[in-house]
Amino acid sequence: MKSIAFFNNKGGVGKTSLVYHLAWMYAEHGVRVLVADLDPQANLTAMFLDEDRLVSLWSDDGEPRTIHDCLRPLMARTGDILVPVVERLKPELGLIPGHLALSRFEDLLSENWPKCLDGQEAAFRVLTAFHRIILAGAREMSADLVLIDVGPNLGAINRSALIAAEQVVLPLAPDLFSLQGLRNLGPTLREWRKGWKKRVEEVPAGTSIELPSGEMQPVGYVVMQHSVRESRPVKAYQAWVDRVPGVYREVVLGETVRRIKDEPERDGAGQLIPSPGDDPYMLALLRHYRSLMPLAMDAHKPMFLLRAADGAIGSHIDAVRACYQDFKALATRIAAHADMTFPCR
Repeated sequence: MKSIAFFNNKGGVGKTSLVYHLAWMYAEHGVRVLVADLDPQANLTAMFLDEDRLVSLWSDDGEPRTIHDCLRPLMARTGDILVPVVERLKPELGLIPGHLALSRFEDLLSENWPKCLDGQEAAFRVLTAFHRIILAGAREMSADLVLIDVGPNLGAINRSALIAAEQVVLPLAPDLFSLQGLRNLGPTLREWRKGWKKRVEEVPAGTSIELPSGEMQPVGYVVMQHSVRESRPVKAYQAWVDRVPGVYREVVLGETVRRIKDEPERDGAGQLIPSPGDDPYMLALLRHYRSLMPLAMDAHKPMFLLRAADGAIGSHIDAVRACYQDFKALATRIAAHADMTFPCR
């Protein structure tokens, strides 16, 4: 089983929509996918489920149907996590739904992060809660892949969520704010990875807790929602897109980037930094399917599965086909980084 988190501390870049569409694309091709909504805003859960189902899920009936339900005993200091009842959207696609109350877990996570350095087993149970809930859900549905959605911040919830991920994909918008968010995010990922490895060394002997590796290795970045003219990003966006490869190498991968005025960027070995189109770390440059998204939200299905009955007629038909090819290509590239076979059928 592979686990991949999608993370950027700048909101509004289309991250949740990206996770939603990739989950459906993988499931459509036979990959058994578990999606974990670890964002306290629970927007991903709202994309997957209609309002009636949300009302039912968020009712306090004692069943472990959301991530918050699974954490209740741990948060109340009365027990450990509960095994989730995975919401099955189709045989190959399951969801651990989010909950707005998940934000209450933040303080407990912050409190126990330093306690792990003292070798306190209870602290490790708290810090590994997301990992163990996801693992239990993945076993229930024999998942091949777990996709993890997290909120746009650098808080304790996201730190624990990222520890549960083997790999990380960074969605970006082609603007100043996303690039600045990337500069904050890169050093934070390295700090969290180093901090977790240090804590694992203090795990009490004989503990039965299943620990995550905390690798959170960057897979690459996806540039989202650019405007296009004749299939190319407009000039204003292109200027920001062109800056991403150098910034990604510098702040996420920790490489040396040489910048000399009026000359192309080079790496520490003096080699030219590739342009976005040639950059192996750029997983996709996804256009903004403006007319398809409202139809998809009304139909509660991904844009690339829209049909005439959903309102996808006329020019929408070509847009649906292009959307399908874009997301299939992206899913293929991510699967290659995760050493997964895709498509499976």
